[in-house]
Amino acid sequence: MSANDDLLARSLRHVWHPCTQMKQHQTWPLVPIERGEGVWLYDVDGHRYLDAVSSWWVNLFGHCNPRINAPVAAQLNTLEHVMLAGFTHRPVVELSERLGELAPRAADGTRLGHASYGSDGASAVEIALKMSFHYWRNTGRPGKQRFAALADSYHGETLGALSVTGLAFFRDAYDALLRVPLIVPVPMPERPRASTTSPAPDAPCCAECAVPALVALEAEFARSHETIAALIVEPLVQGAAGMRMYHPDYLRGARELCTRYRVHLIADEIMTGMGRTGTMFACEQAAIAPDFLCLSKGLTGGYLPLSVVLTTDDVYGAFYDDDNARAFLHSHSYTGNPLACSAALATLDLFADDDVIVANRSLAARLTERALELADLPQVRNFRHLGMIWGFEVDTVDPEFSRRLFNAALARGVLLRPIGNTVYFMPPYVIDEAAIEHLVVGTRDALRACLAA
Repeated sequence: MSANDDLLARSLRHVWHPCTQMKQHQTWPLVPIERGEGVWLYDVDGHRYLDAVSSWWVNLFGHCNPRINAPVAAQLNTLEHVMLAGFTHRPVVELSERLGELAPRAADGTRLGHASYGSDGASAVEIALKMSFHYWRNTGRPGKQRFAALADSYHGETLGALSVTGLAFFRDAYDALLRVPLIVPVPMPERPRASTTSPAPDAPCCAECAVPALVALEAEFARSHETIAALIVEPLVQGAAGMRMYHPDYLRGARELCTRYRVHLIADEIMTGMGRTGTMFACEQAAIAPDFLCLSKGLTGGYLPLSVVLTTDDVYGAFYDDDNARAFLHSHSYTGNPLACSAALATLDLFADDDVIVANRSLAARLTERALELADLPQVRNFRHLGMIWGFEVDTVDPEFSRRLFNAALARGVLLRPIGNTVYFMPPYVIDEAAIEHLVVGTRDALRACLAA
């Protein structure tokens, strides 16, 4: 047995891989990755794969970026970890300050100036849900215990986060353990199939699409606002639903309704934040600020697990008391880890030093122009784009399409991870012209191979 085969056998024997039916690996081999550099991942045999999904949407500036490596290495020689209960340290203070300055502000100038840390996206959602519920109890409205969420939403797989996830695929097996959310409609545009002669696919949903969804949301609030603690949304893009994109007008309307009916707005920007939708935070495109802003994934540039919930003085003040029962007694062992915070600070430095948000506009335009070749394939429909996210559907009844395309793309040096019939690109921000060409050609050829079979 080769060293490679031995590694794979050991992984299958001992590692329970995430989001995977392990028996499928009898016929769907694992890919043993040895190293990464820029947009590329290299397996143990030296084959390289363009990481078109940013390793599950986390990597922003490429693998092993020396400008993130160096600060993390320096921090490693200073302080690797200290508990954040009763202690503090420079990286977590600086990161909290900088995120508070960057986060969107309300029209009256209200800042999201208080940062509560967790270790991943689901834990951030748990923090926001618990904090909202506890806020209403502390302020004399204990009946506000329910949460509203958009249809087909995805917010994580811990029990609280799963309770506000609308995708049956993830929650059906655990229904007996979950709270029942109030599911409200998401704006659903009628999108014509894009082509090289179509309008540029930068506006995935028209403003009018938001109207019926907002009418339904207002009706639900009118009926139930006395029992609703918060509405949670993935701003502008519902990732796990198949990169479903909607217009900023929905966020504007939802913010107004939440304010009017005294319901918190939780913005789950775990995927949409950190520049993915074309602004630092997706909420900026609606010129609104949520009551809770959840961040993770790209927060550390894809280096280390870290999440944060940013919230307001009003929320913070509801817990500030002599009574411990009114405190937010929630913790994670690695809360505010200095190494992870150092990676996040280095990531923010890259955004500032390289003017990444502006640079990404021209990068996205180039990738969109090149990828329109895919939109003209006969089975492709609903080609769409927002910021550094691209998606389209493939007309096929093949139940194995996503797995077959994954394998066909890997054989051509491209890492894709289709969501059902939805193919998407979410590459690191350092993708260059040669890699764009490789991505489009590899995807095109993989699609043709799968659809011809």
